[in-house]
Amino acid sequence: MADFDTIYELEDEDDEHVVNDEHLPRYCPEPVVMRGAGHITVFGLSNRFDTEFPSVLTGKVAPEEFKTSISRVNACLKKNLPVNVKWLLCGCLCCCCTVGCSLWPVICLNKRTRRSIHKLLEWENNRLYHKLGLHWKLSKRKCESSNMMEYISLLGPSWTRRRITGSTN
Repeated sequence: MADFDTIYELEDEDDEHVVNDEHLPRYCPEPVVMRGAGHITVFGLSNRFDTEFPSVLTGKVAPEEFKTSISRVNACLKKNLPVNVKWLLCGCLCCCCTVGCSLWPVICLNKRTRRSIHKLLEWENNRLYHKLGLHWKLSKRKCESSNMMEYISLLGPSWTRRRITGSTN
């Protein structure tokens, strides 16, 4: 029984078959992508996200918690985006007279809406998702169907947070 804790060095002539850990591919699950599901989009930000629970998250987060989080984001969008649309219409009507300066208010309002969603997702991450080993982020990606950019919601493992947050805002 004394030999149980003893570590022996294996004497093998074929050391060339030993593979170093750093050369092995690492399994890194991709984050769950949730695209905007609304009928109005202002500067890439849709007016709502779908509250349907993605099956990939089964066993990682409760469907009720996910739906509550998405509902909070949708409430923020519902509160802010109609104002942005009104300012966008006014800005477009006055665009020729103001040489484009009338669009600045809607750009600033859109930035404020994105910032409030970022803060909300940060609060959700600290409240629940980081404890579950997940990280939620709003990210800008190119649309699949055109050259336009859209904002999507990413929910992935928290240890890949560096890769998720490395995307452009």
